[in-house]
Amino acid sequence: MNDFHPFGWYAAKMAPHLPKKAFQPVKSRLFGGLAYVGLVIAGILAVSLFHLHPVWNLLISVVLGFSFAALGFLGHEILHGTVVRTPWLRDLLGAIAFWPLCTGPKLWRKWHNASHHVHTQHEEKDPDAWPSMEKLAKSRLLSWVYRIPFPIRAFFSFSSLSVMFTLHSVRMLFYFFHDFRWKNRAVVLFQFFLPWATWLGLLWLVGWEKWLFAFLLPLLVANTIVMSYIATNHRLNPLVPVNDPLANSLSVTVPKWVDILHFHFSHHTEHHLFPAMSSKYYPLVKTYIKQMWPDRYHEMPMGKALAALWKTPRVYYEHNELIEPKQGHVYGTLGNGLNPDRIVHRELETEKQPRAAKKRAKTKKAAGQENL
Repeated sequence: MNDFHPFGWYAAKMAPHLPKKAFQPVKSRLFGGLAYVGLVIAGILAVSLFHLHPVWNLLISVVLGFSFAALGFLGHEILHGTVVRTPWLRDLLGAIAFWPLCTGPKLWRKWHNASHHVHTQHEEKDPDAWPSMEKLAKSRLLSWVYRIPFPIRAFFSFSSLSVMFTLHSVRMLFYFFHDFRWKNRAVVLFQFFLPWATWLGLLWLVGWEKWLFAFLLPLLVANTIVMSYIATNHRLNPLVPVNDPLANSLSVTVPKWVDILHFHFSHHTEHHLFPAMSSKYYPLVKTYIKQMWPDRYHEMPMGKALAALWKTPRVYYEHNELIEPKQGHVYGTLGNGLNPDRIVHRELETEKQPRAAKKRAKTKKAAGQENL
């Protein structure tokens, strides 16, 4: 699919079919957030004040982790201005929602709203985009990583979901810090370190064993849930020259009750079409997308999307394919030959085009085989 359209093109065609209330803030979403805050406080108090059996503590940790993740989804919605529009209140509520994930509102809006949404799947400008062969060839660290056999790398990649959101947040702090004006840098640092200070303070109060169940394990659970969504949002889609949500985004399906508890975070293509719309209306948006562009819309069950991620590499080859550099195996992307039900690859060496030799040389260099 090469006829790309910016998200505004789609939005302009769909907006007349949507009710006016869909473009207004939905303050009632805060009731869900209040329920999760109550669960978090109750769970932490139960672990901290009572000497419960480890099995009960583990169950509470899972509930806490689920609540941490759900608050993160709500914080994402709040900081897009879809719950309240008053800037100071938006940032305060967003900070509270993101508190368990230790991400500040000012950094998040710079990283996610102003960069990722504006430049989705742009090789250089999207901070969440995965590298191309050209970028891999320039990085010694990435070249070393991609010498590791693919099955082992896939295992560690999925294992890292339990910490990846936290690590990426830290990386984004360094990545964007100098883009902020001097007067805002102190605010960014304060918003980043204050949540960590409270969680480390909890460690000092309750000790390692209870802190493990009250915060650390829940954080790992929350990371896994959040990153399971984020990993499927774009990583099976191509890099694109135009920010086209129907080309560069994937919506996944989960059980309806999970979708409600996660504030419809599964509707990711819909979110990129209307980021300033409450996710409450995304199921309606999905209906119209399927009516108007059924052949362009990408959707699949969460489990199938994760399985496709496991079976494919994360390096882009000429933007619309994925490549395993060490073996030269080339896979399609969504809209460009990837069939999640039957994932197959082609061999780079079988190409007959004039550029094939040059591409093979880049592949070997990226995989650290240039002197072999």
